[in-house]
Amino acid sequence: MKTETAAQLHSGGCTAAQILVSLVPMLGVIFGSTLLFFFLLWQYRLRKELIRTNQYVPTFFPHIRSLSLLFGSLSIAAGLPLTLLLFMIDGLTYGLLGGLIPLSVGGGLFLFYYLHRE
Repeated sequence: MKTETAAQLHSGGCTAAQILVSLVPMLGVIFGSTLLFFFLLWQYRLRKELIRTNQYVPTFFPHIRSLSLLFGSLSIAAGLPLTLLLFMIDGLTYGLLGGLIPLSVGGGLFLFYYLHRE
């Protein structure tokens, strides 16, 4: 049985670990898209049944204001620590965008929340 040292593992010597690490994001995308497909299919069938029973009330998005507040606060809560941490580690580099993007998306959603009238 061959054992690999820490230096070999760090340098990419273990191919099984590399394969597993590369499979995790692919499986996440596959399962996420499958879940999204079945959610959209369920929404379609629900809307079709509501139309058939004459109970359908067309709405653009019923809770867009409260959802923008929720997603905005979650994005800012994730983006602010990421921005600060990446700035302290690397300074002003392109890696800082990993924190600035959710931070700015959260700010935009907060702005939408305050400007949107119900």
